[in-house]
Amino acid sequence: MEYQKTIKNEVEYEGVGLHSGEKARVRFMPADADAGVTFVRVDLPEKPRIPVNANSISYRMRRTSLRRDNGEVNTVEHLMAALSGLGVDNLTVEIDGPELPGGDGSALIYVQLLKQAEIVAQQSQKKVYEVKSPIAVAEDDVTLIALPNESGLSISYTLDYHSAAVGSQFLSIHINEDVFEREIAPARTFCLSSEVEELQKQGLGKGANYDNTLVVGEDGGVINNTLRFPDEFVRHKVLDLIGDLFILNAKLQAHIVANKSGHPMNMKLVKKILEEMRRQEAEQTSRNETSLGIREIQKILPHRYPFLLIDRVIELDGYRRAVGIKNVTYNEAFFQGHFPGQPIMPGVLIFEALSQLAGVLLLRKMENVGKTAVLLSIDKARIRKTVVPGDQLVLEAVATKVKSRTGQVSARAKVDGKVVAEAQIRCMLVDT
Repeated sequence: MEYQKTIKNEVEYEGVGLHSGEKARVRFMPADADAGVTFVRVDLPEKPRIPVNANSISYRMRRTSLRRDNGEVNTVEHLMAALSGLGVDNLTVEIDGPELPGGDGSALIYVQLLKQAEIVAQQSQKKVYEVKSPIAVAEDDVTLIALPNESGLSISYTLDYHSAAVGSQFLSIHINEDVFEREIAPARTFCLSSEVEELQKQGLGKGANYDNTLVVGEDGGVINNTLRFPDEFVRHKVLDLIGDLFILNAKLQAHIVANKSGHPMNMKLVKKILEEMRRQEAEQTSRNETSLGIREIQKILPHRYPFLLIDRVIELDGYRRAVGIKNVTYNEAFFQGHFPGQPIMPGVLIFEALSQLAGVLLLRKMENVGKTAVLLSIDKARIRKTVVPGDQLVLEAVATKVKSRTGQVSARAKVDGKVVAEAQIRCMLVDT
């Protein structure tokens, strides 16, 4: 069993973005298990939070960008490669600008910062996804294939640039922490000297210079710099691919065969792998998971005493329907005042229990890990009968409309087979 990781101490770094040329300060902070990695734009009024997942992908030229609501952060691939290479799962990254600092154009500065902050294990199990059958994407002569691989993550990359200055390079490498830090992290970003003027016309490369970008001249030599590896260009392409695969939010067990792929094609593979992950998860759920105990419920819901109002989920029908129970005892704190001498469970708490069951139903999906279901509305609410100590509430929630950020559930509560309350509940799924 592998465990999730975060950092022990906060650490900061300031530098200039490779494309925007703007200075930004980033602060790396520990995050709870299952929280994932989240960027926070502290320079914007509402301090928007941008989680690292497929729903945040924003397509930009020659870089990986993430966007949520009014917040965007650019050129995140080098940091994400460092997180993947070192096995860091959970992190909060505060940034006061639109683009991560470029450092020397590699992932080395982020490896050093994360190690300086001290990487520590957490008590939750790391999510691992093993590719079982080939998953491929292709466009013209650009291809990416994920193949089964029992030994972890391996990458075989063919770089065949459109210029004789770079030529063709090939690298096949098995990725682990030591190999990543030694063989991949130091590889720097590059461009052709003939591309510089056009990139600048497009508003890119404003922070690039000969120290943080390998500029390849027409003769194939690097201008005002020296290669760290004879095949540094293909190594950097592998670095970018590792960073983009981090968006899966799972340790990938696969052999990736890549031919001339860049960020857009990498993202297509990420989305196709996610589709397969969700399909397998749904099959596994329908096959094995038919109930949830209190510990499993607490992994899904943030509620705790005295406000966790589900004792057990006794029936699950995939992501469509859930049935739970709440045992009502005289020891409930609310009976002290509702009402003395005539204990009746408040109707709002019955609806809260139904809302919590709706949250369980919606949050079990893999893509909703690290989110919380926040109540938006309760419609057509009816209380049919009083609930008193000794009753067992049988709660039922049926999903009627589910989108990426909202869910609608038809819910009802019964005692002894008779409906005591019912409602239509809408929730918004927000990042924790």
